[in-house]
This record gives sequence, structure tokens and C-alpha cells, in this order.
Amino acid sequence: MTYRVLFILIATVLILGSCKQDNQFTIRGTITHAEGETIYLEELLTSSRKKIGETKINSKGEFKFEGVTGIPTFYLLKLTDHNFITLLVDSAETVVVEADAANLYREYNVSGSLGSSQVKELDVKLKQTRHKLDSLQSLNDLYDGNPEYDEIRPKWAAEYDTIVKEQIEFSTNFVQQNPFAMASVLALYQKFNNDDQHYIVRDLQVMRTAASALNSIYPQSEQVKALYNNTLQFVRQQQAAKMQQFIQEQGENSPEIILPDADGKEIALSSLRGKVVLLQFWAAVDRGSRIQNPVLVDAYKKYHSKGFEIYQVSVDENRSEWVDAIDSDKLTWTNVGDMEGSVMATRIYNIQSIPFNYLLDKEGAIVAKNLTGPALDKALAQLLK
Repeated sequence: MTYRVLFILIATVLILGSCKQDNQFTIRGTITHAEGETIYLEELLTSSRKKIGETKINSKGEFKFEGVTGIPTFYLLKLTDHNFITLLVDSAETVVVEADAANLYREYNVSGSLGSSQVKELDVKLKQTRHKLDSLQSLNDLYDGNPEYDEIRPKWAAEYDTIVKEQIEFSTNFVQQNPFAMASVLALYQKFNNDDQHYIVRDLQVMRTAASALNSIYPQSEQVKALYNNTLQFVRQQQAAKMQQFIQEQGENSPEIILPDADGKEIALSSLRGKVVLLQFWAAVDRGSRIQNPVLVDAYKKYHSKGFEIYQVSVDENRSEWVDAIDSDKLTWTNVGDMEGSVMATRIYNIQSIPFNYLLDKEGAIVAKNLTGPALDKALAQLLK
């Protein structure tokens, strides 16, 4: 073997060894009053757990785990399903845990891992908050029916609200200050209790910022993917709620749209009031929209003389393609678009995909949405008797 080949082999071994060392973590520590017991390490997935290993705690209360991870990962270090602590371990970290078996979940010390320290900070604060709320609830139950109850209850209610507000502010500030920290995933999914339908952090903008930040550096993380997708869902729900509120505030009328047609003339949706109107969002470059156009042509021919109109909003950005599609598909009704995506119109009507439509009655009230084929024909027949 030549010196050159030997050098390459040695270099390769060193590189591979270095990579393994860079990704390897160690979790070790001492747990008193648990000598001889088995301790387990499990990876926390979004909806399940994955067993990493188990080991016996020696006569000195010591244990040790080694593993490999490329990104900060959540783990459970547990004696039983009800006696565990949550760790957030990054590659190359040596995490040191000191605890007592009787109070593993309640009291422990952790060092060598910023993520695990942040997790402890979040857990400790939430435990304190839950304890305070439980104490107030116990007092409330105890005094229920007591002559002094009506006098004391407002004070407890105010105190309860203050504790809740402090926890919301704490968790929200944590995420705002640590948008790139994986521990923020935990903060965003914490609840006051397991049956609560709402998360502690309720500021959608804070959630969006953290989700985008984490997705930019940990796109392969299962927890980050779930957070990112959930955030998108919350955004859509909020937009839909805003749209409903807007419509209710406007009375029975649908939100106004004023956009230019192919000749540059601005046409308002409200100008068709008194007609049954199909408000259709589409794009010339969208295959689904083009497939649906012939169906609309048939409906228009059948019901136009009875008072049916179509107000079609294009989300295109290429005027030539838009105009060509109008001519090719023989769209003779009102067609508008600003060739910049008609963003304002799509936003107030919460358009998430195209083609999409709303059916408006003669007063402009929305009576149905996303009607196609026979469903559209049936609705028009009923409205245009």
C-alpha cells in the first residue's frame, strides 16, 4: 500500500469519525432512590413516541445514554409513564440530569443543554400557574353555597384572570424572544389543561413569525412541519372569520369589488344588484378554471334572460392570456381583473384556491358558495322562478 493510499484511508476514517462525533449526544446523570431501576429514553414525535433505549441505574444512582441527532430533538427521560422529564437535545451536547425518583417530574436540575433548560423554564412556569389556578378552583368549590361566597367570588375571579394573563404574557414573550429556538414549539402547543381547546399563546402573528423562522432552519423536523401547517390552517380560519364579520357588518350585502374590465372600464359588483349573480374567481392559466368555463356558458345562456349575471374576477397577471381566454371560451359576461392577482378581492372573500364562486341573491346576500354543475343549475332554478 502506497503512502498516498494510506493517507487517503486515514483521512477518510478521521472525517467519518468527526461526523459521528459532531452528531452524537450524551445524556447522563444521577437519580437518587432509583438504584437498580430501569430508565428509558424515548423520542417524542408529533403523535407517538419512539423508544431509543433503556438502561439500569447503577448502585450510585448513575445512568448514561448516547445517541445521534442532527437537529434539536425532544426526548422523554422516564422511569414510568407518569414519572418523566422532557429534554430538548441538540447534536454534540452532553446533558447532565440530577433528580430524585420520587419527584422526577416536579424537581430536577439539568445542565449542558440550552434547549433542555428552556423546556424546564416553560414547564416550571406552567406547573406554577396550574397549581395557582387549581388552588383558586378548590377555594371556589369549597365556599360554594357559603353566605360569604357572593362577596368573595369577584375577587377570586379577578385573581384567576390575572394569573391567566400573566401566563399568556410569559409564554408569548418567550416565543417573541426565541423565534428560532425549538423550545418555542413547546411553548406554542402548551395549554392550561389537557381538555382546553385553546393554546396559551393566542397571538397569531407571534405564531406565524416563529413558524416561519423555525421552518427556515429546521424544515426536516416533524414538529416544525406540523407547527407550520397548523399555523397556515389558523391563518385561513382567521381570514374566513374576518370575512364573515365583514359581511355581517355590511348587513346582507356582499363586500364591494370594483375592478377594471378588459377595456379598462371599472365595474362594481354592486352595479349588478337586482340580479342573481355568480361571483366567480378564476385564472386563464388555471386548467380547472378553463374546464369550468363551458359549464358557466351553458348556465348563462339558460338563465341570463331570467335575471342571471356572472361577475368573473381574474387573478391573472398576464393581460394577453386573460383576454385570449375570454375570447376563446366565449365569456360574454362581466370579466374584471387588475392583472396583479386581484389581491384585495381575493382577500376579502377568503379565496384559497381557484376556481371558486359565491352565489348572490338579488339583494346581494351570499346564499351559496362553490357551486358547480347540477348544484349550480338547481340553485339558479330556485332563485329565478
